[in-house]
Parts: sequence; structure tokens; C-alpha cells
Amino acid sequence: MKIEHLNATFQPAKIGNPHGLQITYLKDNSTRNIFVYHEDGKEIVDWFNAIRAARFHYLQVAFPGASDSDLVPKLSRNYLKEGYMEKTGPKCPFLVQLAQSLAVLALMAQKPSVSNSPSPSGCSKCFETPGSCVVREKLFQCVIWHFLTPQQTEGFKKRWFTMDDRRLMYFKDPLDAFARGEVFIGSKENSYKVLEGLPPSTQGNHWQHGITIVTPDRKFLFACETEDDQLEWITTFQKVISRPMLPQEYAGVFPGEAGCQPWPRCVPGAGGDWGSGRRSLLFWWKPISNINLSWDWLGRPEE
Repeated sequence: MKIEHLNATFQPAKIGNPHGLQITYLKDNSTRNIFVYHEDGKEIVDWFNAIRAARFHYLQVAFPGASDSDLVPKLSRNYLKEGYMEKTGPKCPFLVQLAQSLAVLALMAQKPSVSNSPSPSGCSKCFETPGSCVVREKLFQCVIWHFLTPQQTEGFKKRWFTMDDRRLMYFKDPLDAFARGEVFIGSKENSYKVLEGLPPSTQGNHWQHGITIVTPDRKFLFACETEDDQLEWITTFQKVISRPMLPQEYAGVFPGEAGCQPWPRCVPGAGGDWGSGRRSLLFWWKPISNINLSWDWLGRPEE
């Protein structure tokens, strides 16, 4: 448990105890949650202060030129917002898009003309006249478009969400040890934005107050139970998106996750299956040279 990535925040409502404390740290490049409480309020406050003191000492060594007033705000942080929303999205974008791409190739081989196929303007000719010389040059680009454009492949599911600085994480249960997925929320300068409502073609949401987060790569769809919840989440997202990104956020790798690769992939969890107790997720941040700052979430098939 490295002090560098340690955080503590009081969570009496979530834990169900007035002296509840949530401790987070990085474990195998994933955020690990520990929920603790004590019947003696002073004891839990002492632990909280001890964590902050250890963090302060670490930051003094790591940033010898920084003043105490600069370091104190970094000792611990509270979450910007937490609560339930419904979410949807690809169960595994890599595998889903691979299957879609192969299906597109097979369809092109069987039919000389494919109309009404979903495609961007630059790829429409690939589907309408796949036999032309010009199309052959664009065929690979069109297949790549299909491969990299996630579609809604699962219904909406109610999940617990936590906004931790620029990381939006979701959990099946508020007290889960690991998040099932997370997405990095960048700034408006890098083409991130939040919209009220859902795309017209969206289906399966039980809650009617939709939110769409637009990233350079894809859209993330959510639904809130009440209009007040929707407004609070939108306000939170807008504050994050309107805030300029820090130099370390432009570095391309989240703290503690060195060696990230450019493409997302699904991996089995501990024990080699999808049903293990820990998170079966890897997150990759794409290169800053392409102004492509979107984390993607990949999850196990959910029960």
C-alpha cells in the first residue's frame, strides 16, 4: 500500500456507521477500496489524521520546493459526487467490434450493393459500391471505422457511480472492493462535453432523465432517476470538463499505471474466468499526439 496513491475520506452514510472511513489505494494498477469503522469516533479520526500526516511527509520529500500551503490540499480528497445511475454500452468493445468488422467483410463479399448501412460520410461509398477501385482503397478504413465505433450492445443497468477528480468509476454495489469500470473525463479543449438527454435511437432505459458524455472516441450514456439527480451530475461533469488539464494528466498514463498500451482489451480475472471476485479490467490511455485523451471502460459480462 503505497503512500503515493493513498487516500482517505469519511463515508458515514455509505458505510452505515457515523465513524466510517473509506480508504483507497492502487493494487495491481487498479483502485482498491477498503471500508473501515470504529465505535470510538476519536480512533477513526486518529487514523484519518495519521494517513494525512504520512501523505504530507511523502509530498515534502517528493516536492521539496513546494510550500506547505500547496501540499495541504493534496493530503486527501473527497469525491465530487456519488450516486446511482443507469448505464449501457459495449460489454467488451474490442471483441464486439471485431465481430462486427468480420460481419461487414462477409456482407461485402456476398452482396455487390449494401444500402442503408450505418457509416460516416467518408465510408458510405464502401458499403454502396464495394467493387470500385476507389472503394478498395477505402475499404480498410471503413472496416477500421466499424471496428472502432462502439454500439449499444447491452441494456441499461443500475450501478453506483463515483466521480473521483477526473475519474468516473462505476460499481455494482457501493461497497465493492474494485470498480467494474472507469472513464477518464478530460477538458473541453480536448473535445469532451456533456449533453442533457440521450440519442433518439437509445432503448432500454427505465429512468427517463438521460445524460450523454461525449469523448474523442465515443459517447457514454447514462440515465438518472430524477431531474434533480440529472442536474447535479451534469453540473459536476461540466465543472470537470471546464477545468484545464494539468501537465501530469497530459502525460498519457494515470499515476501508477506505467507501460499502458494504446488499445483496450478484455482479460480474464484471477482464476482465469470472468466471474472472479476481483475486477477483470484493463484501461489504456491513447497517445496525446492524437489529442485522444479518452479512457475506455471494459467489463466482465454482468449478471
